[in-house]
Amino acid sequence: MTNNDIFKKLRVALQLRDDQIVEILQLVDFRMSKGELGNFFRDEKHPKYMECGDQVLRNFLNGLVIHLRGTKENPKNPLEVLATHKSSKPKTEEKEKAKPKQNSKPKRFSSKPTKKSVIENVKFKNGKNKKS
Repeated sequence: MTNNDIFKKLRVALQLRDDQIVEILQLVDFRMSKGELGNFFRDEKHPKYMECGDQVLRNFLNGLVIHLRGTKENPKNPLEVLATHKSSKPKTEEKEKAKPKQNSKPKRFSSKPTKKSVIENVKFKNGKNKKS
């Protein structure tokens, strides 16, 4: 398993976005742009793929400890920090939700009854005859 694989798995497991990873790296005074960071997450066959060095992964892990646990002076609860990751959404998704859809027609209520779902009509038989 390479450093890139570890970095990718931590990113997915902690639900981190690129801008959050950049902020975590800045906690340990390690500067990296989103573009450079994206090269670590590319496919190995991609021409702009870069191997994640030990120094980058080490600084990310050290920054992650500070991000989740806080410092001695300002301790944090890691579960609360992770909960904020799940509740925060990327800015692009928020903008799309705020925009009304221009091409969509208004929904009209019809007098037709809705179809029952297929699941309601299914009777399950497990092959045994029950005797009353």
